[in-house]
Amino acid sequence: MNNRRYTVWAIGAVALLILMFNTFYVVEQREQAIVLRLGEPVRVVNQPGSPNAGLKMKVPFLENVVKLDKRNLSLEAQQEEIIAADQERLVVDAFVRYRIDDPLQYFRTLREERIAADRIERLVNSSLRQVLGTATSTDIISGRRGQLMQRIQRDVATRAESSRLGIQIIDVRIKRADLPQANQAAVFRRMQTSRQQEAAQIRAQGEQRKREIIASADKEVSITLATATEEAERTRGEGDAQRTRVFADSFGRDAGFASFYRSMQAYEAAFGQGDTTMVLSPDSEFFRYFERGPGG
Repeated sequence: MNNRRYTVWAIGAVALLILMFNTFYVVEQREQAIVLRLGEPVRVVNQPGSPNAGLKMKVPFLENVVKLDKRNLSLEAQQEEIIAADQERLVVDAFVRYRIDDPLQYFRTLREERIAADRIERLVNSSLRQVLGTATSTDIISGRRGQLMQRIQRDVATRAESSRLGIQIIDVRIKRADLPQANQAAVFRRMQTSRQQEAAQIRAQGEQRKREIIASADKEVSITLATATEEAERTRGEGDAQRTRVFADSFGRDAGFASFYRSMQAYEAAFGQGDTTMVLSPDSEFFRYFERGPGG
């Protein structure tokens, strides 16, 4: 009798636990829950803008709960090969951050996370092809990357809203944009050739500029030397004329001094170097000033 009573109590306790387990559920602050009745969504608990986390109740066996993440979610899209506006092929890795802002619409449209990831990834890849296809590879890699990311984000957000996915696009970024492995060697060779041509052109321009500077400097030197020579000859001629005039005036006033001065010039020319040999008579007219001085 007692065993039967214990069995009944045990069955009742188990049934009560099962009933409680199917009646109560907990929604955490970082979660939002959709209550389904016979597979159809009827209400949302702790949705964005209406915090209501904690212990909740539902109709046992008729209702079940699907929990969704309330935080910002991240999705990395698969590598996508695009063709830029300059016909360069690029392999692009991108990721998107989003949040579920309309749980009911999200559940009706996407049902589960795997389908949601596939739809969002297709939106991102389509937007990458459309936006990046209008830009050059240089702009994608470095030049206008920030602007292009803003365009892609707006485009993906518009597509998600028009598709009624129940999500809000927060950000879209390119992690890496690189050349396909098969094209890297050819592109590097083309870049090297382009840089060599550019360097040769710069060197040619520099050589031409150097020759122009040298020619201009040589011309300036020639003009300066010619001007200086002309000025020097003119000054020398004026000096010689003045000297001749002074000598002429002096010679006219004192013939003895003129004779003495010419003899001194002859002595300087003859004996100035110290290596002149002369064979003359001691009483020669040439040496008269040696014996008698200026009065000779």
